[in-house]
Amino acid sequence: MAKREKMSSQNDIGMFLMIEVKGINYETFQDYKKAAMLIAMSKCDWKCLKEQGLDYSLCQNCVLAKQKSTKVEINKIFEQYSNNPITKSVVFGGLEPILQFDEVLVFIDYFRSHGCLDDIVIYTGYYPEEIQDKLDLLTKYKNIVVKFGRFKPDGKEVYDPILGIVLASDNQFARKIS
Repeated sequence: MAKREKMSSQNDIGMFLMIEVKGINYETFQDYKKAAMLIAMSKCDWKCLKEQGLDYSLCQNCVLAKQKSTKVEINKIFEQYSNNPITKSVVFGGLEPILQFDEVLVFIDYFRSHGCLDDIVIYTGYYPEEIQDKLDLLTKYKNIVVKFGRFKPDGKEVYDPILGIVLASDNQFARKIS
């Protein structure tokens, strides 16, 4: 099967598959060791800062949080990704992708069912034990990486060898799920 086959974007009942995002950066080089398409998700529960008794304005994504959300057809994202010879991965990032887990799963399923086996990275502020049910669902897909751990303002940076980048807080880490 070709790496990136082009097929119809409709599900079984004819509805276009959509994902709600704050934005998409079609080429980024700072979020993963491979050139990536960064998809900025639109929801957050501010758990990172609430647990520390801090205001959400200290979040590294507070500017992003204020931006308007939009719904984008997954087939359009797939088409852009497939036609870009530079990108070799997809990164779901801030705000909190786990709060839109159903959309993330539909996205991954669409990409995989259309022949794209490139790495998909999910940045989350949750820890594995908090989302084990979701991690179990992700294991059925190939090449899935998850970055775990809460953001801590002024935290000690740490290099993560799986992501190939420096993370903002030393409590953050990545695992290859599948």
